[in-house]
Amino acid sequence: MKEKGEKAIADRRNFLKLAGLGTVASGIALVAGGKPAEALDETAGKSRGYRETDHVKTYYKLARF
Repeated sequence: MKEKGEKAIADRRNFLKLAGLGTVASGIALVAGGKPAEALDETAGKSRGYRETDHVKTYYKLARF
């Protein structure tokens, strides 16, 4: 019984160590930052309305519209 309790305490300590490291790592990532990634705009210069693309045609075919 004592071994199980000691193991639980050790696992809890390891979890807290890893949680602390994760917090530090995410803080470093925020500070290091850099230029944020920009989304690609595939609709540049095109109509933003309804378009019947290949995946829409496949959906219609499978749904029998």
